[in-house]
Amino acid sequence: MDWGKVIYIFFALMSLTTTAGFLYEDNGTALFIAASINIISTLLKIGVKNILSAELFASSLVADLHLIPAYIMFEINGNVRMAIAFAIGAIIANLFSISLVLIEAAKTREEF
Repeated sequence: MDWGKVIYIFFALMSLTTTAGFLYEDNGTALFIAASINIISTLLKIGVKNILSAELFASSLVADLHLIPAYIMFEINGNVRMAIAFAIGAIIANLFSISLVLIEAAKTREEF
């Protein structure tokens, strides 16, 4: 088992689930945790060398650039609806990222 891949996929899934958790319980702590986990996931994707690495990194950046403004809107402006709208965008980007991980896993299986 490749533990690097396990950690990488773990954080990719945690990015998705913590953002979904914010949609369920819309508070600043949940949004901060979602953004933090997503940033960690993005940092882990920097060193990945596979077929879809650029697409994975770009989708993670998109999620970051949704969650960071969402946190700012939530904490500074108190605009919960806008924060939720940004979080939905981050969820879509994370779903795209997870689908790329699944495609990559299927392509890797075909090579063996």
